[in-house]
Amino acid sequence: MTNLQTPDSIIAELVSIRAEAQKGVTAQYDAEVKLAKATLEVDRVESLSYLGHPGTAGEKSAQAKLSSLEAREDEMLAKAEYNRVKTKLRLLEQAQMSVQTQARLVELMYKSAGLGEK
Repeated sequence: MTNLQTPDSIIAELVSIRAEAQKGVTAQYDAEVKLAKATLEVDRVESLSYLGHPGTAGEKSAQAKLSSLEAREDEMLAKAEYNRVKTKLRLLEQAQMSVQTQARLVELMYKSAGLGEK
């Protein structure tokens, strides 16, 4: 059985999608800031570790990478979060386009049935 859409239900769905998209803009900014801070933290931890260890350049580099593993994990998780927010915003955009198409079809259905005419 198909779920019939009314103009009111379509308007409500569009309002809901737009509200969610507005929250998504803020979430994307927050995720982007978190990712930037995590990236800077990886660089900071790695640089301090590199400068603080004796040995050849290769040994220092390896030690610096080992010392920054936790910060690098935080960076990867922040990047995953940022990508998830971007994907959610794309899905909301697609949902909005889908609902707008449904709205047009409902409008055509009402017109062909002679409803909504003055």
